[in-house]
Amino acid sequence: MPQILILDDRGTNQRVLSRLAASIEPDITVVSFGDPHLALEWLATHDADLIITDFKMPNLDGAEVTRRLRSMPRTAEVPVIVVTVHDDRTFRLLALEAGATDFLLAPVDHVEFRTRVRNLLALRRHQLASKRQAERLQLDLETSERLRTDLTRESREALAQVIDTVHALVSAADRDGRLVFVNLAQAEAVGRSPADLVGCDVTDLFGAERGAFARELDAEVFATGQALPGFEESVVWHDGTRHDLHTTKAPLRDAAGRVSAVLSTSIDITNRKRAEERLRYLAQHDPLTGLPNRAYLGELLDGRCGHGRRAEDGLALHLLDLDRFKAVNDALGHQAGDRLLVQVARRLRATLREGDVVARLGGDEFAILQQDIAGASDAGHLAGRVLEAFRKPFRIGRRSISISVSIGITVYPDDAAGAEELLRNADLAMYRAKAAGRAVFSFFDPEMDAAAQQALRLEAELRRALARREFELVWQPQISLRDGRICGAEALLRWRHAEHGVILPAQFLNLAEDTGLIAPITEWALATACAQGVAWQTRRPGGLRISVNLSPSLFANRDVRGMVVDALAASGLDPSLLDLEITERVLLDKLEDAAATLRSLREVGVAFSIDDFGTGYSSLTYAKSLPVRRLKVDQSFVARLDTDRADAAITGAIINLAHGLGMDAVAEGVETAEQLEALRRLGCDEVQGYFVCAPISAEELTAMLDADAAPVTTA
Repeated sequence: MPQILILDDRGTNQRVLSRLAASIEPDITVVSFGDPHLALEWLATHDADLIITDFKMPNLDGAEVTRRLRSMPRTAEVPVIVVTVHDDRTFRLLALEAGATDFLLAPVDHVEFRTRVRNLLALRRHQLASKRQAERLQLDLETSERLRTDLTRESREALAQVIDTVHALVSAADRDGRLVFVNLAQAEAVGRSPADLVGCDVTDLFGAERGAFARELDAEVFATGQALPGFEESVVWHDGTRHDLHTTKAPLRDAAGRVSAVLSTSIDITNRKRAEERLRYLAQHDPLTGLPNRAYLGELLDGRCGHGRRAEDGLALHLLDLDRFKAVNDALGHQAGDRLLVQVARRLRATLREGDVVARLGGDEFAILQQDIAGASDAGHLAGRVLEAFRKPFRIGRRSISISVSIGITVYPDDAAGAEELLRNADLAMYRAKAAGRAVFSFFDPEMDAAAQQALRLEAELRRALARREFELVWQPQISLRDGRICGAEALLRWRHAEHGVILPAQFLNLAEDTGLIAPITEWALATACAQGVAWQTRRPGGLRISVNLSPSLFANRDVRGMVVDALAASGLDPSLLDLEITERVLLDKLEDAAATLRSLREVGVAFSIDDFGTGYSSLTYAKSLPVRRLKVDQSFVARLDTDRADAAITGAIINLAHGLGMDAVAEGVETAEQLEALRRLGCDEVQGYFVCAPISAEELTAMLDADAAPVTTA
């Protein structure tokens, strides 16, 4: 039964590799060690068919372990796999020079691990079979005086019958380089018969060049009396096909113990090598488009960035992101999206010069490495050609699909000192192109990096702000135009920064959404607002309606219903007093899912308002079918209400739409008496803004409620 030894100083790695090895065949025995010295002591008295060792260990590294294994008779020919986290050519060369058979990158790919171990175990079985056959042949030679001195025709035929059963190419040569015997497989490889080859020079079997090399190796075996470690070679058979062989050389001794011949055994490993090449290809290429992948591009950049210092050897990296690709996937399905990506890859290839490289980095993101450019103008010309290539629609079945691309460009060596920086800067430039309106290209400039660094610092501070309770709520009263009294209050978030003072939401909410911090911030705001609402509920008959804004991003990744219900349960607030403000963006991506969430919360008793109404999309489509109580007229319309007839008409239409649907209309951003009067004439139900009342603390609003006073006279 096969026995595998695992050597790794980390217990977790031992267990993972042991389980993987044991799963390959039912009768495999796995032995593991954490100490290289203990492993070497064990191997001095025990056999192993395969050794898997970590490269970096505190006592002995993988290279030294491999060298010691090759110096021990028991392990001289045992296959050795070195596992390393370093995807670096230097480490691979160290391992191979020490005598490693193969190597794997950690963490290991399970499929690749099993394939490589299975192949090496098969190789070891062939090695042992050949060795046992050689031992039997040697025994025959030792016990047969007639065979030692003069191999007759009959004995050669008998010997050939034995070794012909071995699935390997077998031959033996004496000190003069004459072939003592050749098995059928070896003879067929050169298109001759075994009988024709026995007695011939090894050059008749292997050719002049390979024959001379074989003589050198045989001479070493005759001189040392020791078998040579196996090696790989590539040969062409008589039919013109190329084969990869794993060859071993071992001494054959006569009755006196002298080396009388050298046994050469070659196993055909062509299929294994092709499988390995396929694995390497898959590791460096995107299976969908056939383009190089991110790993390949990274290696290429690492190699080129050391050679691009001269102007004529400069290069540009273009990072491409398809605009609104998600909409294609959502509308037509992922299969259509994949077909589109294949066509995009084909069109990009056709746009490039010879020597330029296009890669797919993942999803709808591509990259172009433009080599040997004179300057940024060359990069701009290529980006222009790519944008032009995307103006022609793509055909998916009977559908014509128009899609654009945003491109970020960075130039080496002007913009970056290495591959990692080049990729990062190209990414920054690409996002600048997205922000500029899509279907454009943007060059990197240092201000982008400064902005990115500032964003990182702000993100770190934002995370600390949660822990340090630096957030607070202020309240903007909402006034009924029917009686002039406070009918509600909107909770507005503020960040009281220790160094920068009060920071408004516009300065950090987008970052909070991008980093996922919007969820814990919203949970805090909901809990705090609901608790304050309970305080007003106990002081004022009927309580006070409180409004809390919900970010659209929450609906994509969070259980919004659970978040709201938990806040209500923890505070004890009457659900009818909670008004959740959402924007039309909530309903853009997955209308039905968002609508289902809103309806489930409406059943709990929570009310909803659509904030910034009229500035989004498909307003009339969903306004009539959702459990919404209020439409909030965006302040952009209110600001020009008394000066722009179009904005006045839009505002009036929104108010009429709300009333027609049985909802209230709330105008925000009221800053003048003229705006207030115009809203009253249009029939608006409620207003809020600095003219009515600026955002105030909970304590100030409590005092107003206690006095039952409206902030302004609306009569």
